[in-house]
Amino acid sequence: MRARGGFVAVVLAAGQGTRMKSALPKVLHPLCGRELVAWPVRAALDAGAARVVVVVGHGREAVEAALAQRFPEHSADGRVITAVQEKQLGTGDAVRSALPALSDVDDADYVVVLCGDTPLLRHEAVSALLEAAAGGNKCAMLTGVVDDPTGYGRIVRGADGRVTAIREHKDASAEERAIREMNPGVYAVEKGFLVRSIAALDTKNAQGELYLTDVVARAAAEDAAGVAAHAWPMEDLHGVNDRHDLARAESLLRERINRAHGLRGVTLRDPASTYIEADVELAAEVTLEPGVVLRGRTQIGAGARIDVGCVLDDVIVAAGARLKPYTVAADSTIGERAQVGPFSHLRPKSTLGPDVHVGNFVETKATSLGARSKANHLAYLGDGVVGEDVNVGAGTIFCNYDGFQKHTTWLLDGAFIGSDSQLVAPVTVGKGAYVATGTTVTKDVPDDALAIGRTKQENKLGYASRLRATMKAKKDQAKK
Repeated sequence: MRARGGFVAVVLAAGQGTRMKSALPKVLHPLCGRELVAWPVRAALDAGAARVVVVVGHGREAVEAALAQRFPEHSADGRVITAVQEKQLGTGDAVRSALPALSDVDDADYVVVLCGDTPLLRHEAVSALLEAAAGGNKCAMLTGVVDDPTGYGRIVRGADGRVTAIREHKDASAEERAIREMNPGVYAVEKGFLVRSIAALDTKNAQGELYLTDVVARAAAEDAAGVAAHAWPMEDLHGVNDRHDLARAESLLRERINRAHGLRGVTLRDPASTYIEADVELAAEVTLEPGVVLRGRTQIGAGARIDVGCVLDDVIVAAGARLKPYTVAADSTIGERAQVGPFSHLRPKSTLGPDVHVGNFVETKATSLGARSKANHLAYLGDGVVGEDVNVGAGTIFCNYDGFQKHTTWLLDGAFIGSDSQLVAPVTVGKGAYVATGTTVTKDVPDDALAIGRTKQENKLGYASRLRATMKAKKDQAKK
C-alpha cells in the first residue's frame, strides 16, 4: 500500500561539516564514485519522488553544480532543484527554506525529509516509510537501535508505547540519554500539516534553533493516529560526520555493489580487494581478478576478463576482450576480443578496434587502432590514426608535439613499422608501406613503399681496445 497521492522529498545539505576538516563541503565528498549528497537524492528518486529539493548553504555554488552534473535530466525538468538556507538556524529552518519550492506540486500528499549525509539509505526504506504513513498518519518516521546513541536524538515513548517526542541529545535528561532507540532524521509528513507546524516552531531549546523534531511532537499530540514509527536496520541509517564515517560507509556500499554484480553473474575472484564504483556496468560472465579498480561510467561486455591490478576510469570494454595485469586506462574504448597489457597505459580518447593487441609498456593517447593492428611492446602512440592490420614495432614513437601544437600520424591499412622508428607528425605512412627498423620518418611514405633512413655504419678494426685504453687513462687521471 502506498501513501495517498505522490510525495516530494527534501534533502538537508546546507551544513558545513566541520568534523570532516576539509575545504570541500561535506556533502560533496565522494564515495563509490558519487558525491555524498547524491546517494539520498538517488534513493528519493528511485522511490518515486515527484520532486527532490536539496537545501544548500555552505559551498552552495559547488553543491548546485555537482547536482546539475550528477542529475542533468532531472535538473533540466525540475525534478531535482535546490533551495537556499541563508543562515544555519536548525533543521526546522532548513525545511522551511524548501517549502516554497514545493508549493506548485499539487499531487504530493507527503513530504519526505532526508539528511544529505546518509549515503547508506536505500530507496526501499523510503518506500517502507511511506507505507507506514499510508494509514492516515500526519507523520511517520524511521527509527533505529544502537549500542551507543551519543549525539543522536532519542525516541521518547509514552506508557502505551506510542512516540510522544524526539529529544535532541543536548536537551535530553539523564534518563532520556539512556534510551537506545534513536532518530536517524528520516520523516514522511503530511504536506499541509508540515507547513502549519513549521510556521509554529520556536527556538526554546539548548541550541536556540528551530527543531524539525518538534513537528513530530506536535503530530503525536494532535493526531489521533499518532506518529507511525517504523523500525529499520541501523546499517542503512548511519550518517557521515567525519572521514572515518566516510570510509566505513564506502566499505559497506562497496560490499553491496560487489554482491549485486556477483548475483548478476559476474565473477569476482577477491571481492575484498575489488573496487567497483556505483555507475559501472558489468555484463554477465565478466571476470574480475584481485585488485581491480573500476571507476566512473566504465562498461564491460560479456565474457571480458580484467586481470590483476587493472585500473579503468570511464572505459568501454567490449565482449571477449582481455586486459592483462596492471593495465591503466581512462576515457577509452577497447574493442571485441582485444588484448591489452600487461603494463599498458591507454590515455584519454584511445580507441582500440576488434582483435587489436596493445602490449607491455605501450602508451596511447588520442589514438585509434583498427581491427587486428598490433603494438606489442615499448611504444608511444599519441594523436594517431592507425588502420587495420598494421604492425607497430618495439620502440616506435609518434613524435606528435612540436612545442606548440599536436599533430597527427596516419598509418594506413597493412603498414609495417619497424622497431625503433620515429614518426615525426604530421606524416602519413601509406597502405602496405614498410618503414625499416631505426628510421626517422619526416615525410609521407607512399603506398607499398619502403622508407629507410639510417646513417651509414662504419666498422673501425682494432679500435675497441684503443678506445678502452684511452677511457681508462682518463678515469685514472680523474682519481688523482
